[in-house]
Amino acid sequence: MDIHINQQTLSVAETATLAEALAAYGARPPFAAAVNGQFVPKTQYAAHALAHGDRIDVVQPVAGG
Repeated sequence: MDIHINQQTLSVAETATLAEALAAYGARPPFAAAVNGQFVPKTQYAAHALAHGDRIDVVQPVAGG
């Protein structure tokens, strides 16, 4: 199935979890992730099942002041 991570299309297995999609995308900590605009706690990445067309935003912290 196709999902979108940071506006890039990625094909993953029909049973893919958020953790698997993030690994396939190559996300490197530290980061936070949201699926369809809803923040997902890191403790739920492996349990969060994805659906075709889901939009995932991976955001990394920015230092500054």
